[in-house]
Amino acid sequence: MDSFQNLALLENLYRLKSLGYTYVDPITPNVQSASNTLPDSLSVLGQNISQCYLCDLSKSRRQSMSGFGDPRASLMFVDAYVSAAEDESSEYYVGRSGVMLRDMIEKVLNLKVEDTYFTHAVKCKPFGFQNPSASECSSCTPFLSKQLELIKPRIIVTLGPDAYRILSGDHGDFERVRGEIIPFGDAQLIPMYHPLYLVRNPSLKRDAMRDLQTIKAQLL
Repeated sequence: MDSFQNLALLENLYRLKSLGYTYVDPITPNVQSASNTLPDSLSVLGQNISQCYLCDLSKSRRQSMSGFGDPRASLMFVDAYVSAAEDESSEYYVGRSGVMLRDMIEKVLNLKVEDTYFTHAVKCKPFGFQNPSASECSSCTPFLSKQLELIKPRIIVTLGPDAYRILSGDHGDFERVRGEIIPFGDAQLIPMYHPLYLVRNPSLKRDAMRDLQTIKAQLL
């Protein structure tokens, strides 16, 4: 039995004990073990994500964020984690990095953000400035896998090394793959710098522009 199942069982047992129960029948934890156990509808999947309590990140978030955009988008952006600004506002494309990403999509790729799809590998805001643990990332993996299965994007753009590593499982040097076209199932995966990293390192914007041109060429 893994840690998520133990956590779900303990939470139920402590809640029942506080209500005066001394014995309960076996409990089936709400654990998503594979994407094929999830609903074949983005809207219902979003409800599942909003009601997810599989890891400790559910204790610090304001809400889970499932994704935004066209459910039939050819281009899908995957960020690593929900930012504090997104968690507080419950909106996408907020803060300096959000504004920069919107500008990339609209001014360089010549698309509307509504015509793409944007989501996170981990659907909740991490604790403070810490990165989520491996188990916390794993608890969201079936959700992201199901989104990819339902949307069927032709191009998947991961924003920053964390998003790339969570999605691909590749823990090698990020610079080795940044801007490259990587076969990923029936799609093509293109890792690029995170917009917030570009805000803090403006000298890299020229490299990011080349990556965007690569993405644009693949969409033709």
